[in-house]
Amino acid sequence: MTFSFFITLFGICLLGAMSPGPSLAVVAKHSLTGGRLYGIAVAWAHAFGILIYAFLTMSGLSILLTHSPMVFQGITYLGAGYLAYLGIRSLLAKGGIEDKLKSGTQASIKQVMLDGLAISLLNPKIALFFLALFSQFINASNTGLMNLVIAFTPAILDGLWYSLIAVILSNNNLITHIRNKAVIIDRVTGILLILLAVKVIFN
Repeated sequence: MTFSFFITLFGICLLGAMSPGPSLAVVAKHSLTGGRLYGIAVAWAHAFGILIYAFLTMSGLSILLTHSPMVFQGITYLGAGYLAYLGIRSLLAKGGIEDKLKSGTQASIKQVMLDGLAISLLNPKIALFFLALFSQFINASNTGLMNLVIAFTPAILDGLWYSLIAVILSNNNLITHIRNKAVIIDRVTGILLILLAVKVIFN
């Protein structure tokens, strides 16, 4: 693996991780309601989903999605449905920021990690990233070690990026300020997630 090859891979994967979308909304929600540990747990569960996509791409997922539009369409509709579900739940404040801050109750680490994994695996934008960009780095001549580096690069960058987001959003001063804005954040988050679901379907 040449240095320029790795830098290109690193740059594309970093931009992919930093691209705002539903994943950011889920990490932000759990960081605000559960604190730093919960936000970081979601971040690395999300990163595990990225790792699964990386290995699936190496196993031929990109070929399958290219030649079977119905499979990709299925992922798209599942993802849109999950985004809409999260958006409606946020609008109704069922398990949203407002309810969590008022009651002081938290979901389990397992539950928030499942949220992170689900939003990763059901996000069509991530599937497109691996189909259109990441697959370009897969080559039959790659060594086993090279394939491992290629697979783990997007996952590690994704986990580190969202961990940073979790650390920033779980600041105690920010949480105190958020308490007064919880209802607004729930409503705005819900609307954004539903709009993202609509965008996914029509794109």
